[in-house]
Amino acid sequence: MIHAMKKNAAVLALFAVASTAVVAITNALTADQIKHQEQTQLLKVLNQVIPAESHDNVLFKSCTLVNAPEYLGTDNDMPMYLATKNNQPTGVAIEAIAPDGYNGAIKIIVGLASDATVTGVRVLSHQETPGLGDKIDLRITDWVLSFTGQTVDGEKDTRWAVRKDGGNFDQFTGATITPRAVVKAVKQVVLYYQANRDTIYNQPLNCQEDS
Repeated sequence: MIHAMKKNAAVLALFAVASTAVVAITNALTADQIKHQEQTQLLKVLNQVIPAESHDNVLFKSCTLVNAPEYLGTDNDMPMYLATKNNQPTGVAIEAIAPDGYNGAIKIIVGLASDATVTGVRVLSHQETPGLGDKIDLRITDWVLSFTGQTVDGEKDTRWAVRKDGGNFDQFTGATITPRAVVKAVKQVVLYYQANRDTIYNQPLNCQEDS
């Protein structure tokens, strides 16, 4: 009986080792492919929020980490992608968090021209209610396109609110909290850029080192 138990234990141990090895090998073989797919998807989004004709550098490689909880909605470092053309600054794309979504944090990316005009906004991830709050997602509605071409005239710019609060942005029927959170987050990103415009392009390109 004891011999049989030892034999079974040895078989299970061998199976566990083999399974771990298979997982490790699979991860090693697919890591480069996964990284390539992530970079392709990132570049697609970046080219949506920063017009391709406005830069000639590889955006995902021109990335610096910034920390500004009061503007970017999180204590974590957030990626900022620097756009240049002929080595001259032309804009940025900044990732941020809208922490006060209806179902939790909403991750966004905001593209800005060098004069702080919004060139595009996309929602990167969210947990908002299907059929209500998920209308912030471009795959559902084009609401997020309403930010393009907008500017912020200081912290007290009342245009940056949903219409229910006296602003210029539409809310969703039965779901005001979600668009309100996104509008506020985008405004804060623009204010961050305006406050730091003179030093942004002097930051180290350190995203790859921390990834």
